[in-house]
Amino acid sequence: MACTANCGYDGDTTVVLQGVTVSGMQQRDYQMRSSQSTVAVGSEYLQQNFAGSLMQTLEGLPGVKAMTIGSGQSKPTIRGLGFNRMAVTEDGIKHEGQQWGDDHGLEIDQFAVDRAEVIKGPAALLYGSDAIGGVLSLYTNHIPTRKLEGAVQMFGRTNNEQVGLSAKVGGRLGSFFYRANMTLIDYADYRVPTDSIEYYSYYVRLHNRRLRNTAGLERDGSVMLGYAGYNFHTDLRVSDSYQKSGFFADAHGLEVRMSDIDYDRSRRDIDLPHQWVNHLKVLSHTTWRNGQLSVEGNVAYQRNVREEHSEPVAHGYMPKPDGTLERRFVKNTFTGKGGVTWQPGDRHALSAGVSAEYQHNRRDGWGFIIPDFETFSAGAYVMERYTLSDNFIVNGGLRYDVAKTDVRSYTDWYATPVGGTPVYKQRSASLSRRFSSFTWSAGLSYNTGGWVLKANVGKSFRIPIPKELGADGINYHIFRYEQGNATLDAEESYQADAGISWSNGTVTVQVDPYINYFPNYIYLTPTLDFIEGLQLYRYTQAHVLRCGFEAQADWKIDSHWSAQLKGEYLYARQRSGSMKGYTLPFSTPWSADADIKYSFDRRGKGFVSLGARLVGSQDEIVPPEEPTAGYWTLNASAGKRFAVSKAVALKVALNASNLLNRKYYNHTSYYRLIDVPEPGRNCSLMVGVEF
Repeated sequence: MACTANCGYDGDTTVVLQGVTVSGMQQRDYQMRSSQSTVAVGSEYLQQNFAGSLMQTLEGLPGVKAMTIGSGQSKPTIRGLGFNRMAVTEDGIKHEGQQWGDDHGLEIDQFAVDRAEVIKGPAALLYGSDAIGGVLSLYTNHIPTRKLEGAVQMFGRTNNEQVGLSAKVGGRLGSFFYRANMTLIDYADYRVPTDSIEYYSYYVRLHNRRLRNTAGLERDGSVMLGYAGYNFHTDLRVSDSYQKSGFFADAHGLEVRMSDIDYDRSRRDIDLPHQWVNHLKVLSHTTWRNGQLSVEGNVAYQRNVREEHSEPVAHGYMPKPDGTLERRFVKNTFTGKGGVTWQPGDRHALSAGVSAEYQHNRRDGWGFIIPDFETFSAGAYVMERYTLSDNFIVNGGLRYDVAKTDVRSYTDWYATPVGGTPVYKQRSASLSRRFSSFTWSAGLSYNTGGWVLKANVGKSFRIPIPKELGADGINYHIFRYEQGNATLDAEESYQADAGISWSNGTVTVQVDPYINYFPNYIYLTPTLDFIEGLQLYRYTQAHVLRCGFEAQADWKIDSHWSAQLKGEYLYARQRSGSMKGYTLPFSTPWSADADIKYSFDRRGKGFVSLGARLVGSQDEIVPPEEPTAGYWTLNASAGKRFAVSKAVALKVALNASNLLNRKYYNHTSYYRLIDVPEPGRNCSLMVGVEF
């Protein structure tokens, strides 16, 4: 994959990429720094490809997909693995919200992100549990270089009438620096290219083609103070993210049919049912270097509070409750990491580190699905990077982790008749589980001429989350009863992947094949049983084989024109269990993108591009999942930087998706389950001033 400039090393040896394709030595150096398939983008790319949510912006990267939740939120997946099978880190600390949920996205301010890097494949060696599928690393720690600098951005989207403002300011006085960010976003119910949907044989007409009650808002802010000396660096960052959004009113218990709320009164109000989430993060990062030795430490505290509110309605044996609080989760996470790197010469780089994390989660509300829990985990690793020659590098490492999860008991607040006797049913029993695992990774990077060849093999693991161990309740959003399994083992994955890249300065081609095997993959499987009129889904484990590839070709036609073709394919098959022979639920179909771009000048300060996305049909399903037809869309983007003065620049970015307003379905979308197509034509405009 061609990297994008400016490609260079910062103090943490992270390549910074700004969104303009380059070739030659810079591309080779970036490819050689890791034996795994990686890609990084900078703030320029994030601005030029702004698409509503952070993951929708990053979805253009091969292997990366956004699991959409309406128009304002989305979850990340890497090579078809998401939720707790990939880690999201911010400035080196794993982001800990309630990532197991289907119906909310990342609680991170996308406009505070300076750069993002995607590691595809097993990454448990450095990140521990959850990094089976890969890592999305976000960095918000850019150090200002002047006494005063900043930017103000205004943006909007046509489909959901989104309006937003983001501002950041920073400065440096000697070795001391500061940064502050603020983002405000408001959006209305979004539009789809259909007048009606059919949901569980219930015919739903849409007012003005809008999904009722899908409006929302976001309020983000952060402050960072730091000291950056020659050998010593330390900073403290405090951030707070608040998001509120409505649930599609025809999806959460068919509220429109039963409710007195006038959902069509306003397209911008947020009625019941709705959710809000607030994520507070306090993070400190410190590094010290002295010749051959460097030491790094991170500590963080995160508090994630999420509430779901709905009209009180009796369900099954549950009487009509008081109030609207259906579910509340309060999750507190404490994290500490330390690492040391020793480089005795030009060839050796020996690294070692330790990490520990404690999570404490408490629930409330009249609905139950996830029990209270506490989890403690700790791990230690050692790895070596050895340079055999300028064009041949090998690496390898080992890690050991231990974890302990305590799940609390829960008993219904209402009685359920059992054999004619009212019984307060226990949904979750007290449970204490301990897990441990050795993981490892080994790889090589080799280049000769225009070729870069990489290979990596490794083992990753994931401890079962409390929802998988102790869930017992109705998921009202998708009308199924979910039940945990207290006997689940830690999930393991063995993976081999390769990278083959060739470039002659004009054409760059890269292919990244991979294969991974799970001896005990954890997933929800449908059963033949029904509880309270809903089909029972139970967590189980099975042998699973997954393989696939990403491919990309870039052609620099001349100093103005360039073209790009990229695609990906994933195959998955269950090798044991009741669904043996089937794929995995909601597997991503193959896709391909073709783009042509015209740059106004050689420095890439202005461009216009036109692209098409082709997505194949997904007939490989797990019943009662429904097949999804393939589709194609036409998209366009443009951007330009205007120098107002020596220190001030004006930036304009325009993106248009689904230009032909086609009706299509995303197989992995949260709303695909209820026959809701993807948004129609959508134009995004961002205007920013940098100083």
